[in-house]
Amino acid sequence: MSNTESRPDEVVCGAARAAGIEIISPREVPLGGPRAMNVRRTLPSKTRSLIGAWCFLDHYGPDRVADSGGMVVAAHPHTGLQTVSWLFTGEIVHRDSAGHHAMVRPGEVNLMTGGHGISHTEISTPQTATLHGAQLWVALPEAARDTAPAFEHYAPTPVTGPGWEARVFLGSLLGSTSPVATFTRLLGAEILLRAGEALPIPLEEDFEHGVLVDTGLISVDGIPVEKDTLAYLPPGSTGRTLVAAEDSRLLVLGGPPFGEQIVMWWNFVGRSHDEIVTYRDAWQAQITDDAGEVVDDGTRVAMGRFGRVDGEHLPPIPAPPLPTTVKLRPRG
Repeated sequence: MSNTESRPDEVVCGAARAAGIEIISPREVPLGGPRAMNVRRTLPSKTRSLIGAWCFLDHYGPDRVADSGGMVVAAHPHTGLQTVSWLFTGEIVHRDSAGHHAMVRPGEVNLMTGGHGISHTEISTPQTATLHGAQLWVALPEAARDTAPAFEHYAPTPVTGPGWEARVFLGSLLGSTSPVATFTRLLGAEILLRAGEALPIPLEEDFEHGVLVDTGLISVDGIPVEKDTLAYLPPGSTGRTLVAAEDSRLLVLGGPPFGEQIVMWWNFVGRSHDEIVTYRDAWQAQITDDAGEVVDDGTRVAMGRFGRVDGEHLPPIPAPPLPTTVKLRPRG
């Protein structure tokens, strides 16, 4: 089966550049499986690897599960990061090797800390007819990247004003503060904005920010940001004004510049090519027998760095081959 992933170039218009705003277009990426549910990836991009500690942004749907097959992601590993799951429509079952079993539902954030090593599964429920949401990763700083696996769930109470509604799932914005713990200062919020409304949002001056438009059409300080695109806003501003040309939904992400370079490959975040090799070898050793065939006998897997996800019976996902002619390079 061919991979038809397209990689459109990032487009930065002149007015946006003058305002210090970058407009990042998505690229389509198939998650795999018999019907290959597609996601739209805006981070990392060709010119930007991080926004604060945010290092990965996949945006998907609305997808009819009858057509796409839904989300069926078997056990796979993570290191050196936190995953942030945020849904607009549908339900996903989360299970991980640290023993957490939770539902991902619209308007409720699930944050999983991979740290030293964790594995998990994500399966949309049989009742889900439409799946629509975002999957985001946060890179852990040097002092915390080997921390123990953990998990938090939080359902933010909406805050509202004339023509707008916001749910703040990380950090603080518009008078709402999330209690969810992170290892760097972060902002994560969903905002609904009615057509014709303007919303001034106060910002941390030392943060860089990203505004992802899920539906509708907005402008940020007069710069248009279309559906599915990500606007990057550099540090140095204490506020921006969002104006909706249509009923719109968007995610606002932010944090101070990360200040560290990372190597991100497959599901791992490290600091060097050799570290990634070590993580990959550890995962493959857990899930394959001496002949290199994927197995899960419940003992070999449980004893490894990434643990075992109980309650799921899909075979774990093997790591793809690493590049053989070049070394992975740090970026950030």
